[in-house]
Amino acid sequence: MFSKIPLAWLQLVRNKDRFLITVLGIAFIVLLIFIQIGFQNALYSSATQLHHSLRGDLFLVSSQYKSLTANQSFSRTRLYQVLGFNGVESVSPVYLGFAKFKNPVNGEKYSIYLIGVEPGKVALNLPELPDNLDKLKIPDVVLFDRSSRPEFGPIAERFEQSNTDQTVEIFPFNSVQGYKVRVGGLFNLGPSFGVDGNLIVSDLTFLRIFLNIRSSEMIDIGIVTLKSGINVQNVVENIQAYFANDIRVFTYQEFNDFEKKYWATRTPIGFIFNFMLIMVFIVGVGIVYQILYSNISSQIIAYATLKAIGYKDIYLLNVVFQQAVILAILGYIPGFIISLGIYNIAIKATKLPIIMTLNNMLVILLSTILMCMISGLLATNKLRSADPADIFS
Repeated sequence: MFSKIPLAWLQLVRNKDRFLITVLGIAFIVLLIFIQIGFQNALYSSATQLHHSLRGDLFLVSSQYKSLTANQSFSRTRLYQVLGFNGVESVSPVYLGFAKFKNPVNGEKYSIYLIGVEPGKVALNLPELPDNLDKLKIPDVVLFDRSSRPEFGPIAERFEQSNTDQTVEIFPFNSVQGYKVRVGGLFNLGPSFGVDGNLIVSDLTFLRIFLNIRSSEMIDIGIVTLKSGINVQNVVENIQAYFANDIRVFTYQEFNDFEKKYWATRTPIGFIFNFMLIMVFIVGVGIVYQILYSNISSQIIAYATLKAIGYKDIYLLNVVFQQAVILAILGYIPGFIISLGIYNIAIKATKLPIIMTLNNMLVILLSTILMCMISGLLATNKLRSADPADIFS
């Protein structure tokens, strides 16, 4: 009967209290990894939400471009010059900028992101936008992001209840003079680590808000739509060669990847997330190592006995590795379940896209097994020292 139960399992459950503490310890490490990766993915996903919503084949930005949340404008003339290239069908400018949004309830001002587009050329691929394009054509009418953080006040709730325009005040940075606009519709985009909320406005309204601050000549993104059947890479190379000094040209995927790389490698938050992931993994290896080493030490005579009756080191090593895998899987399960609840709480609190994906689940499971296997490998140094003579000591 007992011969069918793996020795690795029998050794682990021999001391039930220690076994439970071990599983909980690994579960805590797994939970930390889930939290780190969840927030890290939310960082990249939220930073590229606007990228995913842009409608076009190529994207022109300044040669000094760092990220969407930094102001790096270039001449709109450059964008219209692109119309002369073979294969280009149309172009559309996008204006971006931060301003202060005055909460109509408490009067507090909070930073909000303004996205200025030409109402006649749909530069954004958002489900709510087509129905609201006519509203954007009216001067000083804006669309409010219902997924914005709650600091801006109950704008979306009031609009949905009354379906009437609300007057709000926008303050350009370094300006004490506010500019009144009307919220004429809603859309969903969501905040990011650099943006708390969003407004979509027409290019005319954008320039009225930033009067004497932004010139109509300076744009932030140029969106290029190509004719069907055109070799995209050839067009990219031709445009880039012509504007080598002051313009960068991205395809859709390149634009997304550039933004992710910026947040991962050139911001403190990206460095912290990467560093913390490494540290959590190292700490996890150390904790599991101590557990397995202690388990081997407490049963060193049993291992010596097995050696004395003819079992080879490879068998004993296999027992330790089995224990490592068992601990990894048993620790992963509660860590995964608890992380689901924490993701839920974090989404409601931050409105960031903290999503549990199948890819993350598998990666973290394999990382947990790898962590425990490394710990098992380190702990087997004690096992190799097991001597049959210890039986009589």
